[in-house]
Amino acid sequence: MLSISSGWLVQALNLPSPFFSPRELADEISLLVIHNISLPAGQFDGNCINDLFLGQLDCNAHASFKDLKGVEVSAHCLIRRDGSINQYVSFTDKAWHAGVSSFKQRERCNDYSIGIELEGTDDIPYTRKQYQQLIALTLCLQDQFPAIIMDNIVGHCDIAPERKTDPGPAFEWQYFRQCLTEQATRNKT
Repeated sequence: MLSISSGWLVQALNLPSPFFSPRELADEISLLVIHNISLPAGQFDGNCINDLFLGQLDCNAHASFKDLKGVEVSAHCLIRRDGSINQYVSFTDKAWHAGVSSFKQRERCNDYSIGIELEGTDDIPYTRKQYQQLIALTLCLQDQFPAIIMDNIVGHCDIAPERKTDPGPAFEWQYFRQCLTEQATRNKT
């Protein structure tokens, strides 16, 4: 069972990012945004994602990193292919994950959301361990932030459809939602 203490997931590897902002007191956390990331694209298990979110990425290490020079971006958590979780930003702060975005006609999703990255791509299936951890983390977050209801769990593609496609067609929304509902029901009994 996952747990949160002072905004940090106890079971995660905590790697504090410099790329965050304090939340305003009026900003109730009510949205969970699911992303994907791999650096270089389609390659897994390296340290490049951590380096990006920590502002330490060597942009000369790979040709595709040139566009990332000077980029300041973060997520609250990353779920690796093996199911391990890294956390970069306290849930009580704003991670810089959503960019220009809107949900239910409300702009600036970073203000009121939590961003979870899955190590992956739009078209490579995610691992069962990733789904298991995403479900456990979602339930933990819903317990801590009850405004994150099922209808407020979306992909990056849903809040920035002109710019983003993640988590992509490889993400099994029906499976995720069904497992989330079943586990929530089991936890209540």
